[in-house]
Amino acid sequence: MKIGLQLYTVREELAKDFEGTIRKVAELGYEGVEFFHYFDRTAEQVKALLDETGLVAIGAHRPYTELLENGEAEIDYLLSIGSRNVIVPYLSEEQRADWDAVTDNLKKLGKQCADKGAVLLYHNHDFELTEKKDGQPAFDFMYGTVPAELLQVEMDTCWVYYGGYDPVEYLGRYAGRTPLIHLKDMKTREDGSAETVVLGEGVVDLKSIITASEQAGTEWAIVEQDECARDPLESIADSMKWLKQHYIQGGTIHG
Repeated sequence: MKIGLQLYTVREELAKDFEGTIRKVAELGYEGVEFFHYFDRTAEQVKALLDETGLVAIGAHRPYTELLENGEAEIDYLLSIGSRNVIVPYLSEEQRADWDAVTDNLKKLGKQCADKGAVLLYHNHDFELTEKKDGQPAFDFMYGTVPAELLQVEMDTCWVYYGGYDPVEYLGRYAGRTPLIHLKDMKTREDGSAETVVLGEGVVDLKSIITASEQAGTEWAIVEQDECARDPLESIADSMKWLKQHYIQGGTIHG
């Protein structure tokens, strides 16, 4: 697997200095970046920056409603910067009140992506595991209803864990369908909520997840830290340091 960064982790830094932050991510040893916002840069500007830094555009998290309303433009932008992975990042409570409507929309989006040579993925949180549809986790209903050729898995392994399920088991269940994972660590606060932390500083069994991801055929392990207790650039540097100490050999992860 290759190592990428979900840029949401450094969102405040990007807002202040987009180009400088991207260059710093590359300097830290990340091989690719996953976008969530383009900060008013054109596709040509983003592609030039990626070419300069040697970073790969892994994909982009784009709002569900934006994809439904402006799917063609979103797909075209992403293809222009060198990526095929269009990712639905989140569903609001209102949006997921009707899982049948969600799966119908995902089929349409998946077909739209496929017709243009792109791939649609869905990124989970914990609610897809805790909310049930037809007697099963909504996660499984969604992927069981939308065929693999129209929807691939971007498994946030930390949220699977926090949702009460075993990420290793889920990676095995969706082997061959999970090209991307989010590699994330966490601690549980006194109120039961999740606090995301630097890799290796939490309770998630990262070693087993890395091994299971390799076995599942995952291509990219994408580091993400939703909230950082210390400076985000320092946090992603420490996560990379942990990966280099434990798993990275010749630029790729080896579990």
